[in-house]
Amino acid sequence: MTQSPASPRLSASTEQAGLPSLPPPKERRRLREAKPLTQAQLAALVGVTRETVRSWESGRTEPRGSRRAAYAKLLESLARPAAPAPDAPPPDEQQPEPAPPATPEAAFDALCARTAPALLRQAYALTGHRTLASESVERAFQLAWQRWPEVAVDRDPAGWVRAAAHEYALSPWHRFRPGLRHPDTPPADASDRAVLDVLLGLPPAQRRTLMLYDGVGLDLPETAAETEASTPAAASRLLSARGTLAERLADLGLADRPEALTERLTALGRAERLVVPRPARVRTASERRARLWTRAAIAFTALIVTATALTLRTAPTRYEPPVPSGRAISGVPPRMGPGPLTSEDETLKQKLRSAPHPGPERLTPDPY
Repeated sequence: MTQSPASPRLSASTEQAGLPSLPPPKERRRLREAKPLTQAQLAALVGVTRETVRSWESGRTEPRGSRRAAYAKLLESLARPAAPAPDAPPPDEQQPEPAPPATPEAAFDALCARTAPALLRQAYALTGHRTLASESVERAFQLAWQRWPEVAVDRDPAGWVRAAAHEYALSPWHRFRPGLRHPDTPPADASDRAVLDVLLGLPPAQRRTLMLYDGVGLDLPETAAETEASTPAAASRLLSARGTLAERLADLGLADRPEALTERLTALGRAERLVVPRPARVRTASERRARLWTRAAIAFTALIVTATALTLRTAPTRYEPPVPSGRAISGVPPRMGPGPLTSEDETLKQKLRSAPHPGPERLTPDPY
């Protein structure tokens, strides 16, 4: 395993060799995002490709020669505080920097205002439906407010919300919704319409991987982690998606200029009327939804308890064997017995009852 380029031993060796030292990879990325600058913009300033800047910021490679000197000088200028304007007040009279949000509501509102527009454009590029894009972003922020103690301490709250929005937007259950079965009105720009058509023709996994890598600017391991795939699988999806776009959009020059794809994905949806959710409305809807689900859970629990108590009350306390079902029995002789008397039998019966008995006298016991 190679040693990390940010290690003190390697920094010392570069200084002894006369090469300028560089900050750690995470600090390089932080300096670029603080301005803010995209990887494509910084690559244009140094004179390299966007993939090279991505490798420098992830620590996989290190700049050499004149590129290292130019990169170190640029990072030094980014780290240097901006000079005050000529008409700016003295330092002792300048306004203090705004304090971080003091309440959870203020922190959530700041996160929503900062990340919602970009998330809306990403969701629109993933789905092609304006309504579904707005619904996905609003539902993601509602979930973030419900779990705000977890999201607030996350190392990347914007990434947490982005993952929730992308998963909701690409959910396969939306195909059963009647309002989403038909395609939405295509964009007015012809190039945006062509890019969107090709994107919607890609499998959802490739579409999301391409959006995270080329649209958001994540590196390959972060893209694989967010899409819950291995790094080789994410790389395969990315290459397949790029090949499809380069083949079907040859007139846009995506194969010659890799940064053109980033510009297209970033600009897609800017001209569309996408409704940005209001933070106060999102918080209210999230709390209302949480109360509704809580009441439903309480009612369902009470129903289960009532059904259980009723079952215990009415259930038998001992075992009762089941009554066997009846069946036909063969071989039983018919029932025999005296039948009805005929007229001759009735005459003889009456005669016997009325005439005296001609036999011997009836025996009677003698008294003692």
